[in-house]
Amino acid sequence: MSLSDADHELVTAELGREPTAAEAALFENLWSEHCAYRSSRPLLSAFDSEGDQVVVGPGDDAAVLALPEPDAADAPAAERAADDYGDTYVTFGVESHNHPSFVDPFDGAATGVGGIVRDTMSMGAYPVGLLDSLYFGGFDRERSRYLFEGVVEGISHYGNCIGVPTVGGSVAFHGGYEGNPLVNVACVGLTNEERLVTATAQEPGNKLVLVGNGTGRDGLGGASFASEDLAEDAETEDRPAVQVGDPYAEKRLIECNEALLDEDLVRSARDLGAAGLGGASSELVAKGGLGARIELDRVHQREPNMNATEILLAESQERMCYEVDPDDVDRVAALAERFDLGCSVIGEVTEGNYVCEFAGDADGDGEPEVVVDAPAEFLADGAPMNDLPSAPPSEPERDLPDDAPPLDEAVAAVLSAPSTASKRWVYRQYDHEVGTRTALKPGDDAALLAIRETEAEDGADGGADESADGVGLALASGANPKWTAAAPYEGARAVALENATNLAATGAVPLAAVDCLNGGNPEKPDVYGAFEGIVDGLADACAALDAPVVGGNVSLYNDSVEGPIPPTPTLAVLGTTRGYDAPPAALDAGRAADSELLLVGAAGDALGGSEYLAHAGGSDRFPALPDDSGGADDLAGLVASLAAAARHESTLAAHDVSEGGLAVALAELVTDDAGVDATLPDRVAAFDETPGRLLVQTTDPEGVAAEAGDLPVFRLGEVTTDGTLSLSVGDESVALSADAIRDRRDVIDRELA
Repeated sequence: MSLSDADHELVTAELGREPTAAEAALFENLWSEHCAYRSSRPLLSAFDSEGDQVVVGPGDDAAVLALPEPDAADAPAAERAADDYGDTYVTFGVESHNHPSFVDPFDGAATGVGGIVRDTMSMGAYPVGLLDSLYFGGFDRERSRYLFEGVVEGISHYGNCIGVPTVGGSVAFHGGYEGNPLVNVACVGLTNEERLVTATAQEPGNKLVLVGNGTGRDGLGGASFASEDLAEDAETEDRPAVQVGDPYAEKRLIECNEALLDEDLVRSARDLGAAGLGGASSELVAKGGLGARIELDRVHQREPNMNATEILLAESQERMCYEVDPDDVDRVAALAERFDLGCSVIGEVTEGNYVCEFAGDADGDGEPEVVVDAPAEFLADGAPMNDLPSAPPSEPERDLPDDAPPLDEAVAAVLSAPSTASKRWVYRQYDHEVGTRTALKPGDDAALLAIRETEAEDGADGGADESADGVGLALASGANPKWTAAAPYEGARAVALENATNLAATGAVPLAAVDCLNGGNPEKPDVYGAFEGIVDGLADACAALDAPVVGGNVSLYNDSVEGPIPPTPTLAVLGTTRGYDAPPAALDAGRAADSELLLVGAAGDALGGSEYLAHAGGSDRFPALPDDSGGADDLAGLVASLAAAARHESTLAAHDVSEGGLAVALAELVTDDAGVDATLPDRVAAFDETPGRLLVQTTDPEGVAAEAGDLPVFRLGEVTTDGTLSLSVGDESVALSADAIRDRRDVIDRELA
């Protein structure tokens, strides 16, 4: 990829001369779709990003949110006042590493983790949890399995080595990802007002200090590579654009960053990701309305004879750019040495242009040449936006198969579909307990982290009994490509509601969200029309959920010789609840005799986008979501009611209904000692995937119904002690033991063993 003729003319006009080779390469990368969001930024104003909880919103390396005090943690956002939020902050961000993970699945995924962790560090936060949402082609394809295994290995290796737990996420398989998998990773960090740092340069005269690994030639042109369709020979031709990670250096960098914050040595910070040093340093000073003067020869390097463009644009990992007071430079260097990290004072913040000099003389006695001299703001924000044509997608009509498969075959098919099946093979490879915060482990609807910093001190707010009652941080992420392929707008709304319902199953209510918007080549009108649909759907649903979208990432040009990916709006949602306990997503056999199984929430009465139709064939409209007839404000109240039902003192188990519908949700509740005997009227009721519904086992049905408010509550059947799912649908029935359910759901484990 090179600077287009139109962009070249703009740059030449602004500079008043032809750009140097280094300038042309820098503009090419910073003005790429990956960095400048040229096709998506015009759409992103649809998102609501404000709220009393938002300390730092979109535009920085990660968002910063104030956590509510424990006694307000269960309250919906609309019912909280500004003074309900305390002085404990969390950071939240998400990134994609899609193209690199196709070319080199291990390093591509590993460095995606490293990048989002450094985004967290650059805000003055310590990383405490990771979520990964992964999308691959058909599981029956050898290529997809190779990519799947390599990506999971890369994530687990990097995350486990740096000591940050991977606590949740999602995995989907769909033919549309065959030539272009997606790797979306979110990270949560912990900080407070005193330690908070931003990526906005503060004052001319401050030094710019590069700390971390040496700069090599890996990752050259990574930003521009991520802004092109994947070619058939990408795996070999684009390998130099993929970074190589070093998690042990990242761990040292994490601890060094903490030491720098402890001593208040950082004025601003930016991690080195897309476009390398040139991207990080120019964006840092541009956000402050300032400039910089950088001596590229001072950058510590691990390869010989690097030229100016390579030093500027290499995306070598495990590096941070800090703005430091001149009096503190020696102390920063000493701390870097303590953690065995390289450290270079590469320049300073100025009031002028962004200027880079390079002599190219290892002895340092050559005459430096100015290789970049451009306004920082023009570099960072000068790219013109694209005005692209779009074609709205059509919604399928109901055309259900006349010759439906037998019920036992249909249930077996949705249970064993790789997207619906157990993901134990994935999360058992992650150390999800490191850091000792993980209160709810992977495998349930959402992760739950204990934020003990919010606990009251002994003797305050009721004494020692309340000191362990801090804020639980619930986390969920993912998207369903079948939903958004069938109906981009409605499917994206369903993605938001499903993630919020996952939080509600733990008793939590949403605090905020970040998104990773993945699409194909936006220059194709049908692709861009579908992308517009997922943006608007996600924006509308998050606004209705009172979950401000405080940051995110856009990844376009996910096209290959196989065609474009389905529009994929990965959403990561963070919520809060009081305390660290949550009902399990498994039935309690000990209370079978005096409990009932309830369904809380309404179905949308359609099978569009369902796993059932993927097996049985036919088509259908997308299910009507709960707020279709009740106004946009209903979603927040719906989720709050579901969360209250999950928190009710009589609730023994809670589990959301989504992929695979009630048939799968009921099967997932079954254990060796506890089963369910349920009756449903028809196939639509059994396999409809409408989100916003919870299965609740309770000893007080009336109490749960009261918490549900206006939501419909249905009694589904008996909780049994035989460890069997007995399901009647119309005039058909099926019975599956816990062993049989496990056998069908363990397809990934079995196939990759």
